[in-house]
Amino acid sequence: MISINTNSAASAAAYNLGNTNTNLQRSLNRLSSGSRINSSFDDAGGLAVSMKLSASIRRTEATQANVNNAISLLETQDGVLKTADKVVSRMAELVQLATDVTKSTTDTALYKTEFQSLQSQLSSMLGEKFNDVSLFNSGGNDATITTTNTLTVVTSQDGGQTVGITQADLGSVAYYVGTGSGASLAGTSIDTVFGSATGAAAAVSSITAAIQNLATLRASNGSEQVRLTFAADMLAVNKTNLEAANGRITDVDIATESANLARLNILQQAGTAMLAQANQSSQSLIRLLM
Repeated sequence: MISINTNSAASAAAYNLGNTNTNLQRSLNRLSSGSRINSSFDDAGGLAVSMKLSASIRRTEATQANVNNAISLLETQDGVLKTADKVVSRMAELVQLATDVTKSTTDTALYKTEFQSLQSQLSSMLGEKFNDVSLFNSGGNDATITTTNTLTVVTSQDGGQTVGITQADLGSVAYYVGTGSGASLAGTSIDTVFGSATGAAAAVSSITAAIQNLATLRASNGSEQVRLTFAADMLAVNKTNLEAANGRITDVDIATESANLARLNILQQAGTAMLAQANQSSQSLIRLLM
């Protein structure tokens, strides 16, 4: 059938050219953005999965930051404990110096003054904080190390895994060396310590116990740092894997999409040419009427 009103060939060519142009624009959009999914139309199911993976990645990043902050708290705590070690070691040295028989009463009084000053310094360390969070528990001076004061650190993005870090019991160290001017050294008065060899010997034993407790606290601190460091490493690995999984869904394959773009360009040129030919074909009907 030959018709003037209807040019089905031109309509089909225009329809195909329109589809080609639409797909060409989408291909250009993918290549320019680097994303395979730029709207829900591109891949509705893939977009839904990608949204959940992206949320998991953001939560993992936040958890990483929290764990690193907890590690910083422990590092600060260890810094204070390291200083406390220097203080207690100096105390032990002062007590030992006081046993020197060649020292006069005035000399030992000077050792006593410095010792009391160090007691005050150790006492002030009990109030140290990190971002307004106490580094040490407030249970008071006691010979036994208390480990019940813990802070819970979430170590997984879903909140299912946690690690407890201890607010160290520095009071168990202060108990054996006394805190504040005139305080006793676990039952031995400071005047006795710096007044007789027997008192000094008793103080040495007490300070040795303080050093042992301090060593235990630092060892516990180190083990908690190690565990949190491994947790941070695991979060970093999980984040990398989540990003890789999300990338496989959303990232465009440049090689494939470039080939697709070249194909669509050819189709566009061919479609334009065919539409022109279809529009020209109707003009041949004029010859039949002449």
